[in-house]
Amino acid sequence: MVSAERFSDTSSDPPVHGFLHRPESPCGDGLVLTHGAGGNAQSALLQAMAEAFAESGFIVLRCDLPFRQLRHFGPPRPGEAVRDRQGLKSAVAAIGKLAQVRVFVGGQSYGGRQASMLVAEEKLTDGLVLLSYPLHPPGHPEKLRIEHLPKLQVPTLFVHGTRDPFGAIEEIESARKLIPAKTFLLPVEGAGHDLGFKGKAKREDLPELVSEKFQEFFG
Repeated sequence: MVSAERFSDTSSDPPVHGFLHRPESPCGDGLVLTHGAGGNAQSALLQAMAEAFAESGFIVLRCDLPFRQLRHFGPPRPGEAVRDRQGLKSAVAAIGKLAQVRVFVGGQSYGGRQASMLVAEEKLTDGLVLLSYPLHPPGHPEKLRIEHLPKLQVPTLFVHGTRDPFGAIEEIESARKLIPAKTFLLPVEGAGHDLGFKGKAKREDLPELVSEKFQEFFG
């Protein structure tokens, strides 16, 4: 298992705080991963994903978004998303100094949404990985979060549970067609918004599967 070290870059505003996974056999690519609205960089899913990608040769930074740096608990407040995207931009710049080839960014739920909005504004990375993209609030399929998707110019990998209340697989299929770049959807059978990575019945095979599909998709 690849060990993680604490990472901080206070030269940027917002600063970057998180954990860095250095691979034993680097492939030259880097990946930034961040968390959902209720989590942090130490979530079990992010840790497992970071380890799986590092085992495949990626240098991985899992970071806390600025709102989480300010408060240990609770969701982001209205108006904080812009600074959260700026924090992700700082994290991408930090991993870009360490990666020798390509740089990717992504995250779980809110974190993935902010990553996609950032990359829609500026083509900062070579691709996106969106874990449980929150397409709409549960029970409100009319409130779609898709305005920025047609602006995405980088390949995008979706990983989504078939029982996710934030978006049915069919809805994700429709949404990804709005992206002009190539996309791929990896459905996780029977999983909800946590991708089956909570409780005793964890999908222990999921991180390795995502890493494999990622490499097949991006090459």
